[in-house]
Amino acid sequence: MTRPDIFGAARLGYVVVESRRLTEWNRFGADAIGLHVDALTRDTLRFRLDDRECRFLIQRGPAEDVTAAGWEVDDHTSFEVILGRATAAGLPVTEGTAEEAALRGVERLWRFPGPKGIATEIFTRARTSTTAPRMLNAAFVTGRSGMGHLAITTTRPERLHAYWDDLLDLRLSDRIVERIGPARLNIRFLRSGRRHHSIAVANVAGLAIDPIRTSVQHVNIEIATLDDLLASFHRVIELGFAMAWSIGQHTNDRELSYYCVTPSGFELEVGWNPVVVTPELERTWEPTTYDGISLWGHTPAGVRVTTLMSRFQAAVRSLREG
Repeated sequence: MTRPDIFGAARLGYVVVESRRLTEWNRFGADAIGLHVDALTRDTLRFRLDDRECRFLIQRGPAEDVTAAGWEVDDHTSFEVILGRATAAGLPVTEGTAEEAALRGVERLWRFPGPKGIATEIFTRARTSTTAPRMLNAAFVTGRSGMGHLAITTTRPERLHAYWDDLLDLRLSDRIVERIGPARLNIRFLRSGRRHHSIAVANVAGLAIDPIRTSVQHVNIEIATLDDLLASFHRVIELGFAMAWSIGQHTNDRELSYYCVTPSGFELEVGWNPVVVTPELERTWEPTTYDGISLWGHTPAGVRVTTLMSRFQAAVRSLREG
């Protein structure tokens, strides 16, 4: 029997984080990044990027890590295919409770184990809010592209790649080879649709153990305007949150972004204007290997990069006005 191809039928819908630092998460999300924050209870926060009730669920607990990733699936046929593949792989599949679904802003969900302890959750219908999000930013890019992407480091990249490929029929966009200190990173970028990648798998070669404590190295969200990217970058610094990598531009997807450290220790990448793999590009797309993660920037935050970005912002404004 021919294996069905469900590429394009699923996208990253939300992430679940467990943390004891909810006060810091509230300040980080609302005041630094500029997200809409709902404090549901003393032990639960939700962040919105758009009309969806939930894109980040922060729950009180000891992990200080991402504990689950929710994938939105287009239709019941694709949904059953994914469940069938999980079952065939020997993964225990359980249905989430009504309370768990409500917290995530979805009608129903099913869950099974994923790489590095991140539970994979799938759903078909997300709940939307009737009120516009109260944010310090104009908008984020979501929709058919999903909420962003996850980047995961591993000493066993083939296993992680096979997990996602077997489950969702992800396609390889490209690879990057980079050396950071003693580690040689070979990163593969996997897409589930129009977004350049929904999963980045970084092979930490030359090290006996994975140097990243958290299950994800970073979570990415895409902001809609350059002005908001720069404003949030400055807020993160001014409010005293750690900046892991200052503003720079990636070699492969050309996204302009910065990386800051969340209260739980993993990084949040806030990006702008990456390559979109349209249906026209999809027909001719060929994976490429790039030497180095960044065309420029992505260095420790400093005056030089900030000054450069201020000039770039002025140039963009000039073009827009022209």
